Amino acid sequence: MKILIVGSGGREHAIAAAVAKSPKADKIYCAPGNAGIGQIAECVPIGAMEFDKLVAFAKEKEIDLTIVGMDDPLVGGLVDEMEAAGLRVFGPRKNAAILEGSKAFSKDLMKKYNIPTAAYENFDDPQKALAYLETAKMPVVLKADGLALGKGVLICETLEEAREGVRTIMEDKKFGAAGNRMVIEEFMTGREVSVLSFVDGKTIKIMSSAQDHKRAQDGDQGLNTGGMGTFSPSPFYTDEVDAFCRKYIYQATVDAMAAEGRPFKGVIFFGLMLTKDGPKVLEYNARFGDPEAQVVLPRMKNDMIDVAEACIDGTLDQVDLVFEDNAAVCVVLASEGYPVSYEKGFEITGLSSFDGKDGYYCFHAGTALKDGKIVTNGGRVLGVTAKGATLQEARANAYAAAEWVHFDRQYMRHDIGKAIDEA
Repeated sequence: MKILIVGSGGREHAIAAAVAKSPKADKIYCAPGNAGIGQIAECVPIGAMEFDKLVAFAKEKEIDLTIVGMDDPLVGGLVDEMEAAGLRVFGPRKNAAILEGSKAFSKDLMKKYNIPTAAYENFDDPQKALAYLETAKMPVVLKADGLALGKGVLICETLEEAREGVRTIMEDKKFGAAGNRMVIEEFMTGREVSVLSFVDGKTIKIMSSAQDHKRAQDGDQGLNTGGMGTFSPSPFYTDEVDAFCRKYIYQATVDAMAAEGRPFKGVIFFGLMLTKDGPKVLEYNARFGDPEAQVVLPRMKNDMIDVAEACIDGTLDQVDLVFEDNAAVCVVLASEGYPVSYEKGFEITGLSSFDGKDGYYCFHAGTALKDGKIVTNGGRVLGVTAKGATLQEARANAYAAAEWVHFDRQYMRHDIGKAIDEA
């Protein structure tokens, strides 16, 4: 089979690595890809939002299966355009990807179908939002309605911070059109857990749990990022939590989308908060999480192509989804200054240290090939992932492996997975 993966980050590298393990994968393309993906796939200089070019390329190369990794093309309707051209594609259509594309939509869906989530109100007028804050209990969470690269969420401790947040999102438009509407949500406390799932429109199969670290600095300080590291499985995701979520959240979400005439096929990411009142949904994503995919997919025993095709064909109920009985930890190596401003173009050395080492992975997120050398080309540069028999062992292995590579202005958190010791 000829496979096309759409995207350019660590998530797409993890997907490509999973696809490459399948005996069915004869040729893998990635658009636009990155320097690391280019070592296992042929990178094509087509942007993820260049729908016409992607469709034309898939038809020209007679692509058998396209896997869309990124949120923007999913929310923008790439799946619809590819299906209209007679192509097989893994991912939700535009009317289902709205589950991630609009936080107001997802909150309203949860309210309508009694899916546990934080109390909230939606606003499209900044003055009404400011008036609401006068009576709201602090702290609150402000969320830009649309896609904002995982950064359109502000946690406001005081009324003044919240007022400034409304101005930032809705008036200054820091997150662009994503801030035309905004959700004001109660602040929930508890452990965060990420749970990825495969969905075929009616059946849902849960992957191994994970936990992300969003803040830029040690001790969960600093700005929100796209993710500075993650581990899987989460020791806080107990059998009791799993049973509750399967009954009240997972299948309920799939059924709700079907009932709304928006059947979801692809990957649903459930961002959960384990509160004292039970698990609640923080957010949905309509694709693999990044960097969660970098610790979940290496542990999946199934053939990625088989699972993707079952989702497309509506036969996921026939798939027994199985994960290794071990653990994985990913440490993100970022450019100093991320997520605000940072320099690019520094040579990365030591990447060959991962060659032939079983259980160790170096997923490229922001890299490029320049004059025959791999250089930094983004804020999050590499995701260093390692497996271990236990989470503690995997964490030690990941941090040891992070020492194998180097580039100037390199930055990482040193406490990824520290919460493991508190479990």
